Amino acid sequence: MSDIGAETWIMHGTLLGWWWNQKAREVILPWDSDLDVQVNEPTMHYLAKYYNMTEFHYRLPGITNGRTYLLEVNPHYQNSSVEDWLNVIDARWIDTETGLFIDVSTVRKNWTAIEDGEEGALMVKDKHHYRDQERDIFPLRDSYFEGIHVKIPYEYTWLLEEEYGKKALTVTMFEHHKFNINSKLWEPVR
Repeated sequence: MSDIGAETWIMHGTLLGWWWNQKAREVILPWDSDLDVQVNEPTMHYLAKYYNMTEFHYRLPGITNGRTYLLEVNPHYQNSSVEDWLNVIDARWIDTETGLFIDVSTVRKNWTAIEDGEEGALMVKDKHHYRDQERDIFPLRDSYFEGIHVKIPYEYTWLLEEEYGKKALTVTMFEHHKFNINSKLWEPVR
């Protein structure tokens, strides 16, 4: 999304996949069915105003003609309530050939936590919360995922442990897969 002036970073299962495979081919976890990215609130407003329902052609390594993605912004993206569980995803980039998608969630100020004295607290409609934007997310770090340049949150280890627990970064058996420390890939258990 940097091509259209939108700062984004990988999160959730996508960030966990990056964690496990960052020293190898940086592949998506085999049991994950989508990619997850986040943007800040001004960026989501920008995407909604200028790019909603537009197609973007992206050249990808190893794919001769690249892929075309449609950006669909949820009409409820401005609703920041965590009670509206049907609308926790604010936008999606949808691959027009395969239907696979990239979920886009908005990180916004957590006014309840700020009123309770937690300066800089942030939240997402899916009930994820962040202590301090200057410590947890920013400054973003540069990295690669699936051979593509991406941004990752500054405190990625803390964020992954907070979301998935410490064992998610050490347990090498999950969802009928075992992590091969030599190939750096999750392989099916037979």
